[in-house]
Amino acid sequence: MPTPTPAARASAWEWIQAAILAANLAWTTLCLGGYRPETMVVTGALTGALVAVYFLSRMFAPAPSPHPAGWLLLPFLAYAAANVLWVTPVRWLGWRDWFGWAEMIAIFWVVLNGVRSLAPRRMLFAALVALGVVAVLLGCYQHFVQPDWMMLGRVQAEQFLTRTSGCFGIPNSLAAFLILLLPAVGTMALGREASRAQRAVSVAVALLFTFGLVLTISRGAWLGLALALSAWPLAAAPGGWRRRFLLAGAIVGALAAMFAALYAVSPDVRDRLNGLVRDAGEKSRPIMWRAAWRLFREHPATGSGAGSYNVLFEKHRPEQFGDEPQWAHNDYLNTLSDYGAVGFVLFFGAVAAMAWRCARAKRESLPHAADWLGAQMMTTALAVGLAAFALHLFVEFHLKIPALAMTVGTIGALVIQRRWPVAAVLRTTSLGRVMAALAAAAALAGTACCVVPRFRAESLRYRAHQAIDRLALTHPDAIDSRMALALVRSELARAVAIDPANAQAWADVAYADSLWAHVEPQQTLDLGRTAETAAARALALSKVVGEFWIRRGVARDMQNRWLEAGDDFSHALTLSPQNALAWYYYAYHLSLDSHQRELALAALQFCLRLDPGNAAGLALRQHLAISPKAP
Repeated sequence: MPTPTPAARASAWEWIQAAILAANLAWTTLCLGGYRPETMVVTGALTGALVAVYFLSRMFAPAPSPHPAGWLLLPFLAYAAANVLWVTPVRWLGWRDWFGWAEMIAIFWVVLNGVRSLAPRRMLFAALVALGVVAVLLGCYQHFVQPDWMMLGRVQAEQFLTRTSGCFGIPNSLAAFLILLLPAVGTMALGREASRAQRAVSVAVALLFTFGLVLTISRGAWLGLALALSAWPLAAAPGGWRRRFLLAGAIVGALAAMFAALYAVSPDVRDRLNGLVRDAGEKSRPIMWRAAWRLFREHPATGSGAGSYNVLFEKHRPEQFGDEPQWAHNDYLNTLSDYGAVGFVLFFGAVAAMAWRCARAKRESLPHAADWLGAQMMTTALAVGLAAFALHLFVEFHLKIPALAMTVGTIGALVIQRRWPVAAVLRTTSLGRVMAALAAAAALAGTACCVVPRFRAESLRYRAHQAIDRLALTHPDAIDSRMALALVRSELARAVAIDPANAQAWADVAYADSLWAHVEPQQTLDLGRTAETAAARALALSKVVGEFWIRRGVARDMQNRWLEAGDDFSHALTLSPQNALAWYYYAYHLSLDSHQRELALAALQFCLRLDPGNAAGLALRQHLAISPKAP
């Protein structure tokens, strides 16, 4: 029996949930998509509040049983938590990766089960569209006025200066956000369910989104959207197959004409497309994909561990590849690499099951549309946006960008509400109230005691590490550098006090202590001891990060424990055999013993072969060239 049309009047609880989610989406999207940890302090707090309000609504008001689609994703979430606890060798990174999944699934659950009335659902969709408009307008400012501008005072990377990223950090993220919304906005502009004014506004917004998508020059997004739009008539258009093929052919022809026009009039588009042909596809992504596949094959069942890809990539890094991949630039391979076949099937298998169930729904069994958002074509258009996004995941890491993951969770819930209706029988029991109260308390406690402190600690560490990178460009004993380094050490001390399980923070403490020896050289021995203690804390938490061994090696060199330091540097090279920085540190260590000068030069030569522009390596080579040989 189809679900009755939801009541037009929404409860106060639904409005509160919708308002919290809209605020969270706005905050996270406008802060570079939530990439920075200080942004996630607020994002995590708002997500915890959203979940708590959802359970409180079930405590104080009758509510239907949760939709079965939500339950399908919980086994993956439990498995991922177990992976963080018992599999991953980088637990502090695994926890953050798990929280990203949990946040997306929590938002999907809340929208699916807690925002059921028309008005708050319309508000959520309108909020997403408004964010898209703001993002494109910011992108226009970036493209036409200040190409290196970014949100939060950041400066755009040189490689993206000819492309638009709007409020996101990279253009491909903006493109992903737009392809999620563009089919639905275009459908609203052409549909009959909306008013004339709504259609006029939708036409303007659709044109603006299309223009913004062009400015991103995101080849993967263009291709994903083109494939999804071309498949749309074949999968969902009414009528026979002849009519469907004609519609698909018309869409393909229109898109081909559009691409041809862009290629003809835009030099930036022409350069990007010519580069695709010149490089026979991609140059850097296949390297990252091969590494992810090798990591998966090493641990096919459970994966190498949540959040471990970037660290373990080092042992598969080829020569002359100096990029820091962070993720595999393919969310499917990244999930296989981190969580293995078990995690991949639990998550993407659940998503496929939901998609299959929605696709099989018969038109006549669906509830009657009460407005434009519930119209059948609108729901299909939202699903097309999700399909384009899913295709784009083959070449990107969008599920690792909080704003995009939250948007996918929201839109996915809106689609399933319409395509997979269930009987909404309102009921409440004493046991249900107690369980809801406990869940709300757990959400608030987990947010206050775990989520917010960990992201706050990471924000302190992240800011301190960036300051250290800037200090590398100045003389260490300059007055400004001294003051900045003192602040760095203070912030790192606060970071490890708040979250002593953050191994990277302990490694950064060791790094800052070793730098302070340049400011206070008379304290080098004592600073070496404190740096070694901090590096040992990092190694106690994870032994697979080459940098941690380097930090302890530097600390031991400061104490004149040359042989022990050599063992640390050798271990770092075992973990990172093609890392130019690891070879530089090893060469510097060897240079401390005049009898090892030739070995130091050999190590330095390999460092510069990996990274010919390494400034520290070039300076060390010059120093060794003029230093006297050992007798």
